[in-house]
Amino acid sequence: MVNEKINKKTVMMFGGAIIAFLIGSGFATGQEILQYFAGYGYLGLAGSAVVFLLLVYVCSSFLEVGHREKFEKGNDIYKYYCGEKLGFFFDYFSTIFCFMSFVVMVAGASATMTQHYGTPAIVGGLLIVSLSLITVLRGLSRIVEIVGRVGPIIVAIAICVGLVAIVKNYANLDPKTVSLSIESLKSSEKLVKASSSWYLAAFSYVGFCMLWLAGFLASLGAKAQSSLEAKSGGILGGALFSLAVVVITLGLLSSINTTAGTQIPMLYLANNIHPLFSSIFALIILAGIFSTAVPLLWSVSARFTVEGTKSFKVLTCSLATLGFFIGIWLPFDKLVNIVYVINGYLGGILLVIMCYKSISRRLKKKTVILIKETEKRVKQ
Repeated sequence: MVNEKINKKTVMMFGGAIIAFLIGSGFATGQEILQYFAGYGYLGLAGSAVVFLLLVYVCSSFLEVGHREKFEKGNDIYKYYCGEKLGFFFDYFSTIFCFMSFVVMVAGASATMTQHYGTPAIVGGLLIVSLSLITVLRGLSRIVEIVGRVGPIIVAIAICVGLVAIVKNYANLDPKTVSLSIESLKSSEKLVKASSSWYLAAFSYVGFCMLWLAGFLASLGAKAQSSLEAKSGGILGGALFSLAVVVITLGLLSSINTTAGTQIPMLYLANNIHPLFSSIFALIILAGIFSTAVPLLWSVSARFTVEGTKSFKVLTCSLATLGFFIGIWLPFDKLVNIVYVINGYLGGILLVIMCYKSISRRLKKKTVILIKETEKRVKQ
């Protein structure tokens, strides 16, 4: 592995693509972080630590396997881990989930534009669908180039907003204050949680991230020069995204009484910095939604058609249109809670299978090495 080629620019691009894919409407708006982490108080930070460990493992593994196996289609990675029958199920289930998540992106864009600019729901939805459609039709290489650069910038700005919120409301982060706030919110319907416990929420979070990332990262990993380059990109992306989760969680906790119950919690934090900044940040949120909507839409179209063909273009346009009409009709926070949580648990099953496969593969590799060494000693 020491002699493997590694291009730092490629590693950063892989890491940036992972971050861009994951930030989406849930993270960029703060709704996802509120439901999966901040809603549990300081226990949510324990959840973020679990997410860090698992996400780094998942991202690096998907990219490495994609580099090694060179799948014909990215979704073939499910058959690699789960076998023919179960892999077939996860293949189609993840494709449906990716489309449902694209709908969530449309709903998030609509909610952002409506909450901050007062525009009809159709405006935000139409904007994100149009930009996503144009980008997807330009192909995977162009997608990685665009979102890989945009993603880290968006996360960096989101982290800054979280840090400012922490500094301005530091007194509110006293453990007793946070605990009392969470308890008072439990009796109301304002605080929506992803699960009954923080550890199940963390498990579910990684699960739905996996269903997003698997096919996309498997295709991306095939473009790596080496296994080390692929793994390094996965580690970088997973680690930086997890860091952002911690900061945003603390930022939301510092104003949990007011952020809970809002459609776009991050806009509240941005508005507390300065009303003008909140207008700028609303555009940043839209950029974050765009960076996730694009690979989601591409993943679904690329599953059934060959990129660049007429059928690919027709299917992409059809999916974008359908996603638009559903997304502007359903409420954003409810979509996040239902779509992400249910699919997250099924993704968690994939995580267990994936860990078993990785452990089995390593044990088999060590056994083969041990047998060869034993045979070599016998001959001597």
